[in-house]
Amino acid sequence: MTLKEKIESNHFILCGEISPPQSCDGEVIREKAKYFKSYIDAVNVTDNQTAIVRLSSITAAKILLDEGVEPVIQMTCRDRNRLAIQSDLLGAAALGIRNVLCLTGDYQKFGDQPEARGVFDLDSIQLVATVANMNQGFLLSGLEMKKKTDFLIGAAANPFAEPFEMRLIRLYKKIKAGAQFIQTQPVFDLELFTRWMDRVVEMGLQEKAAILAGVMPIRSAKALLYMKEEVPGIRIDDQYIDQMKQAKDPKEEGVKIAVEMIQTLKNIRGVRGIHLMPVMWESITPTVIKEAGLNIVL
Repeated sequence: MTLKEKIESNHFILCGEISPPQSCDGEVIREKAKYFKSYIDAVNVTDNQTAIVRLSSITAAKILLDEGVEPVIQMTCRDRNRLAIQSDLLGAAALGIRNVLCLTGDYQKFGDQPEARGVFDLDSIQLVATVANMNQGFLLSGLEMKKKTDFLIGAAANPFAEPFEMRLIRLYKKIKAGAQFIQTQPVFDLELFTRWMDRVVEMGLQEKAAILAGVMPIRSAKALLYMKEEVPGIRIDDQYIDQMKQAKDPKEEGVKIAVEMIQTLKNIRGVRGIHLMPVMWESITPTVIKEAGLNIVL
C-alpha cells in the first residue's frame, strides 16, 4: 500500500527522514535507505535543511524510489520562485514521486552562506494551494495541463511557537488549501502538545488531515540545549535535558526518551502517526521502531 492509501485507510502512519549529503554521492542515500526499508511507511527527504547546500531532494527521492522506499520530497519556498517550483513538481511527478511536503524553509541567515538571497515568491500556504491546483490539472498561469499531477500533499505545523492561536489558524489555512497530512516539529513538551491537539480535535482538523507527531532521537544533552537556545519555536521540557545530563550512556538514553515519547504520543487523541526525525542519525531508526513496538502495513 502507498502512503496515500494508508492514510485513507485509517492506518497508524510512521514516517522517517533522511538528510542528503553535502556532495553528489548517491551511495549515501542508498546506504541510508537500508535503515528505513520495511520499517517505515515513507521517508522525507529534506530540501537544503538549515539552509545548507545538499544533494537535491528530488534526486535523492528518486534513488529511494529505486531502492524500494517510498519518498516524500520536501519543497521549500526559500530557494525557488513559482516557475521553478511548478517545474520541479512536474519533474518529480514524471519520476514517479507522489508525496510532497510544503515548507517555508529555514532562513538563509542560519546556513553557511548567509549572503544568499531568499526567494519566498510563495509562502507555504500558497505552495500547498499550488500543488492542489496542479492536482486539478492547472498551473498557476491558468494553463490546463495535458496530464495532471497526483500528489499527496503534506505541510508542517509547530504547536510550540507563539502565539498559540496563530499556530492553529495557520494549520486551518494549510488544511483548507489542500494539505492531506501534517507533520509537527519534534515534541519535547507533552503538556503543550496535548493542549494543541485538544484544540485541533475541537476544530475537527484531524478529520481532514492526518496529524503526524514529530519525534527526534537525540544523542546528547548538548544537542537539546542547542535546540532550546538557538532554534526558534522549539520548546524543550527541562526534564529531558536533566535525563540526558545524568545518563551514563546519552545515546541509549536518547533512544529511551524517543521510544517513551512514541508510546505516549500514539495514545493522544487525534494523533494519526509518528514522524521520526533522526537528524544525521538515520542508523538508529530500526532500533527505535523495534523498541517502540511499531509495525508498518506493507
